[in-house]
Formats: sequence, structure tokens, C-alpha cells
Amino acid sequence: MLTFEHKLQIIESFLELERNDISLGRVNFHYPDSIYEKKIVVYRLHPNGNGFVYGELMDNLDYDVDNKGMINIRDFTENELREVIEKSIASLSEDLFEEEWINEEKQVLTLVHDFDLWNIYADDMLDGTFPTYSGATSYLEQEGFRRKF
Repeated sequence: MLTFEHKLQIIESFLELERNDISLGRVNFHYPDSIYEKKIVVYRLHPNGNGFVYGELMDNLDYDVDNKGMINIRDFTENELREVIEKSIASLSEDLFEEEWINEEKQVLTLVHDFDLWNIYADDMLDGTFPTYSGATSYLEQEGFRRKF
């Protein structure tokens, strides 16, 4: 496991992030250029080495994301930490978030982030609108769809 100091060194190498010290020696890092309301990339990095990176909007997730959209980085290697931060920043930088979901009948629905809402489209027809990504993906999964890669 990387030490708190080593994690800080890695995170501070991302010049686009701004450090914000919070209570109990913990540190947040914000991405002020985010196109979304969400600005925090690194959340509650603790002196014991625990901390989180925002991952709810990431494409091709290789990490476990909790119900708040966060990825625990406690046991990450240096390469894993750099990769997850890069992906988090990219997810907050993209102008248009869009992903396709498919079911067993090969029907395709498209999930699009529009004006702080998550819309699901069947071709040009709006199928549903959700306030969060996790709400939209839960609906898709309940309807038998999975992310198309």
C-alpha cells in the first residue's frame, strides 16, 4: 500500500487539480474545469492511506464503485492510482457522455447525459429520464440491458 505522502505526491502531479485540506488531516482534490456540477476527483484522502476517487461517470470501469459513485483507493498501486485519476478527470471533461446498452434481443438503448439529467433513448424516442447515472443504469439493468462494449 502506498503511504499518504506518496499518494499526495502522485495526486499533486496532476496540475489541473486543486488541493483542499479538510478536517482530521484529510484532503480533497477538486477539478475546477469540470463541465459538471461535480468537482471533487479525490475525496477524503486520509493520513492512514484510505481515500476515494470519483468514478461514476467513467467509461469502461475496471473498479468497484460505491453507491456515491466513489472508488476506494486504499490498496491501489502507483499506476492504478494514476490511471483512475486520469479517467476521473477525463469523465468530468467530456462534452458529451453517451453509452449504448443492449439486451438479449439485440435491442439497443442509448444513455446520454443532458443538462444534468440522464436520458435513455430508443433511437430518437425518449424512454426515460433520471437524476443520476446510477439511477439510469439500475433501470437499464432491471429491464435486462447491459453496457455494450
